[in-house]
Amino acid sequence: MKQAKKKIQKDFGVTAGLLVLSILYTVAIMFIDVRPIGPQGSVVGFATVNQYFHTLFDTNMLLYKITDWLSIPILFVMLGFAIVGVVQLIKRKSLLRVDSSILILGGFYVLVFLVYLFFEFFVVNYRPVLIKGFLEASYPSSTTMLMMCIIPTAIMQFQRLISSKGLRNIVSTLCVIYAGFMVIGRVLSGVHWITDIIGGILFSATFVMLYYSINQWVKYKTILGFC
Repeated sequence: MKQAKKKIQKDFGVTAGLLVLSILYTVAIMFIDVRPIGPQGSVVGFATVNQYFHTLFDTNMLLYKITDWLSIPILFVMLGFAIVGVVQLIKRKSLLRVDSSILILGGFYVLVFLVYLFFEFFVVNYRPVLIKGFLEASYPSSTTMLMMCIIPTAIMQFQRLISSKGLRNIVSTLCVIYAGFMVIGRVLSGVHWITDIIGGILFSATFVMLYYSINQWVKYKTILGFC
């Protein structure tokens, strides 16, 4: 039990470290090498690095549209777990009897959505291209953050809910391929600065680690309750 407690403390420590790194990275983008290299004179942090990668990959609007459309299934994944929670609530007739990991997942989705809204209003970077003639917030890449938040937590749930090991492995592999294609596709589409993609990955790593740590802590407390 002591080893389990130490591991959980370490997990929360990693989560805190990732959060600090994400915040420091965001602040750095706001102050380091900030120049008006974006459309309509919009300023961008880490301008030299961002301009290099944007010139390297250029802009591929077809790939942008493909990744946009392929991001829709992720919403059905979220809806699916929401339905699982509702079904459990109806059958068990108490919110406290719903699987703790499902309840934590619901809170996780709310957190991701709130962070997304925050960066829509508190704009760090605008996109390197106009979308339908308008500047849009680009940091962190919302598609990247969504993929790297929802897919890893979905894999954790599938590992718990799917009894067949072979099917679990197939589903997990498909999820990894899907997320990998989406993130790489977003990079190659050129509709985000490279630092915005990295920011999305950093924040998603923080949130996923938080989700994992809370789940482990709840399991630990549950085991203690039975002892």
